[in-house]
Amino acid sequence: MSKRWNIAIVGATGAVGTQMIECLEERDFPVGKIKLLASSRSAGKTLEFKGKAVEVEELTHDSFEGVDIALFSAGGSRSEEFCPSAVRSGAVCIDNSSAWRMDDAVPLVVPEVNPHAIAGYTKKGIIANPNCSTIQMVVALKPLHDYGEIKRIVVSTYQAVSGSGSKAIDELRVQTGELLNGRPAKNTVYPHRIAFNCLPQIDAFLDNGYTKEEMKMVRETAKIMESNIRTTATAVRVPVFYGHSESINIETEKKITVEKARELLENAPGVELVDDVQNSEYPMAMDAAGQDATLVGRIREDESIENGLNLWVVADNIRKGAATNAVQIAEILIEKYLK
Repeated sequence: MSKRWNIAIVGATGAVGTQMIECLEERDFPVGKIKLLASSRSAGKTLEFKGKAVEVEELTHDSFEGVDIALFSAGGSRSEEFCPSAVRSGAVCIDNSSAWRMDDAVPLVVPEVNPHAIAGYTKKGIIANPNCSTIQMVVALKPLHDYGEIKRIVVSTYQAVSGSGSKAIDELRVQTGELLNGRPAKNTVYPHRIAFNCLPQIDAFLDNGYTKEEMKMVRETAKIMESNIRTTATAVRVPVFYGHSESINIETEKKITVEKARELLENAPGVELVDDVQNSEYPMAMDAAGQDATLVGRIREDESIENGLNLWVVADNIRKGAATNAVQIAEILIEKYLK
């Protein structure tokens, strides 16, 4: 009988945490025991895993006894506080927050792009999951970079409210209903109403005028791609429940024709090419929702520069942008590194 692994999910009742449970089940991950951890407010609730009810326990520093892999999705402060405790108990942490991403001793991993980096987990016992928008972008760009060497990226993101968690999903739903019924809509999650609106702000603004979300994409892309690619980003929140969309412009050292780009992307891991504009077929958030592929289309040459391409890239931010990516990392970890 193949070995089974004891798994803890921290933030199990959140949007990403519940998706992690689902991904482990869907992908038939060899789970021995599963421990669901959350705040004291959620302790005592039950969630289902493989047809059995599992009670949610309160997260404490003693929660990780006997745990092999801990999947964290409870925010940066919780990860900073509890990942070291999990590591001391013998678990490897795969963290979905931004807490450890730019730590030089922590690998930042997208399995389709830099799976070899997982080997560096031994330095701190932690592997970082990148930002959801960064993940889908580098999945789409890796085959193009390997062929033509990307010099510069200009990306604008159109991000679903699920990226802010369950409260934001509820807020969009409630606001939409209120407005359609002629009543005023209240906002608590975002600084302005999100229903029937777009907000050119995701996370707090920094001194350089960019938001934290935008600078995450800049810094994380360079680390994951192991390259000095110059990146500039604009991140926008849109009234969509699931699925982040991105308009990406790249400049390359070597020319990549549209035909070559399609050939490279058709054979790329984790990518689904959806690019038949004559029949109005292109990536859309409603098609990406619920699946793990990164959809790529609207590929065309940038006629304003010598070696440029434009792409439209869409993925489910809760699945590939978070939960699925973490479980994929865990799969490689048990296959190649853990005994």
